[in-house]
Amino acid sequence: MLNSSTRDGAPAATPAAVTDKVSAARAVLAFDGREYTRAELDSLAGGMADALAGRGVRPGDRVALMSSNRPEFVIAVQAIWRLGAAVVLISPAWKRDEVSHALEVTGPTCAVGDSEVLAELAPMLHLDDPIEARPGSADRSDPDLPDPQSDAVLVFSSGTTGLPKAVRHTHASFAVAVAHWRAALELTADDRIQIVTPPSHILGLLNIVTVLDTGAWMRLHRRFDLDAMLRAIETDRITVEMAVAPIALAIASHPNLDSYDLSSLRYIMWGATPVTPSVAQAVTDRTGVRWVPAYGASELPVIACNPVVGARLDSVGRAVPGVDIRVVSLDTGDAVGPGETGEIQLRASSVMAGYLPAQANADAFVDGWYRTGDVGNVDADGWIRLTDRLKEMIKVRGFQIAPAEIETVLHGHPQVRDCAVFGVPDGVGGEAVVAAVSTDGPVTAEELSALVADRLAGYKRLSRVVFVPEIPRLPSGKVLRRVLKEQYGCPADE
Repeated sequence: MLNSSTRDGAPAATPAAVTDKVSAARAVLAFDGREYTRAELDSLAGGMADALAGRGVRPGDRVALMSSNRPEFVIAVQAIWRLGAAVVLISPAWKRDEVSHALEVTGPTCAVGDSEVLAELAPMLHLDDPIEARPGSADRSDPDLPDPQSDAVLVFSSGTTGLPKAVRHTHASFAVAVAHWRAALELTADDRIQIVTPPSHILGLLNIVTVLDTGAWMRLHRRFDLDAMLRAIETDRITVEMAVAPIALAIASHPNLDSYDLSSLRYIMWGATPVTPSVAQAVTDRTGVRWVPAYGASELPVIACNPVVGARLDSVGRAVPGVDIRVVSLDTGDAVGPGETGEIQLRASSVMAGYLPAQANADAFVDGWYRTGDVGNVDADGWIRLTDRLKEMIKVRGFQIAPAEIETVLHGHPQVRDCAVFGVPDGVGGEAVVAAVSTDGPVTAEELSALVADRLAGYKRLSRVVFVPEIPRLPSGKVLRRVLKEQYGCPADE
């Protein structure tokens, strides 16, 4: 077996080999009314690998995967890796132009999926076709495991400011991320997890591969359904729940949350966006379940995590062992001291190999440090606090305003269900501050503006409040401020 090493010296197997130690007879995946053992998944992956090899897939090739949430997604990823190829993850929610862009950027040899859009654009092995299992394919003694430095997965960035970029992870870098995630969450073979986040997103794939690596058990859902998720916690005795902002909001506002037995949960992980303390506290008050905030990115999947015991809602945690962090001034680019705010930059063996298209790499690193584009600070004890995204900072008369700061104030109003703050051009003043708000009850723009004015500095005042049915978010929970700016960038009478 070929191995790589983490920054802290621990060996890391490639993703194609991380499940060696898992008992073949143990059930590891549930979907609808069926369970799959490790041996069944191995055998089906071997059969699909044979089918892909028959279509010409070779080591170093790329294979597009556009699939709904189903066991065949897991099988396809394992099959592609068996061939030493890289999987290109495409969201099943994407339309033709988005899929066409993804294929153009990554140049896959062939495709696997259940999407009619993908089938029209590339030769596709359909996941509804029967998979002929290959007996004995659980044997991991094959010496032709993928080169750890070859690409394993290409996942697309969130695209909050433009066309998505493909993020390249090698077998080595992704295996390090899996090891970091397993250690940070203190996962064991006794844990039971459910996957409700999209597998095509880095967090969904990370959770799936980590479960397989750990020998734990997971339930894969066809789609997100809050009641189905809560019922599964109760009936499957789920021990660790994974949540992003929309899921957390849905849990907190569920009218019958108290009727579900959630006592099996050790904690709920909050990822993709900083915690909204009022939302997290509402869930804890109603259920007794605590939260573990964590921090990651498509480019570096596991950056920081809170301790499983003693987590804090005001921080995404401390950097996990093997990830170096620094904060640099937004004005000079020089490193700043503890508690000072600037851009978060990182070094780790789990960092991406780069972007596609290649020109997107120009500003991705500086002196070997990955530029996250996240704004925040790190205190003397290593606790990380994120305040905003660099490109989303609002500039008013020379002042830089973090939308998240204003959003935190707005979330404190009992009638505000969700909100997002963004800047719009404002002549000599630079930008004006606009808040998009969805509500659960009657509240006026004047009332919300007064709340912000009472809590924050004058230059952070709201110039306008727009009421919307819902805040547009990616499946990861990130706000699509670009969409809000396009829809509400100017007053209606302009």
